Amino acid sequence: MIKFGLAKFDAERTPISVFLLDDDRRRHRWFEKRFHGDAIDIVETVEDAKKVLERGSYDAIFLDHDLLPHHYESNDHTDYANTGYAIAEWLTERADLHRAATIIVHTRNADAAIPMVQKLRESGRNVEYCAFPMLDLKIRHYWKR
Repeated sequence: MIKFGLAKFDAERTPISVFLLDDDRRRHRWFEKRFHGDAIDIVETVEDAKKVLERGSYDAIFLDHDLLPHHYESNDHTDYANTGYAIAEWLTERADLHRAATIIVHTRNADAAIPMVQKLRESGRNVEYCAFPMLDLKIRHYWKR
């Protein structure tokens, strides 16, 4: 079978637990399709994110930066408590939470993503930035079905 290329070497992966912080409901559906068969918790606000992250255990954590309409206009605002950066700070302060999770900052806002990644790396997290248009490829690379 191997010689003729008829053997299948791919093993089905076990379900994983996924956390998503994003305010865009179209993205919610996009993530639900990508992680069909996995456990996925989706929140839209920083406060809800804190509550869910405190009680859950996740293999993958996806964080958006811009969570309110005025965040899309510019990074020149003082409302960082309502952005994904607030969760990056919060997780850094709680180094015991989600130590083994792969964290991906998936915002289109690269200028805001880099500080989030740097902040999370301060606590030794496995984190990277992936612009949303490239995220499908990244998910398939990490969590192939």
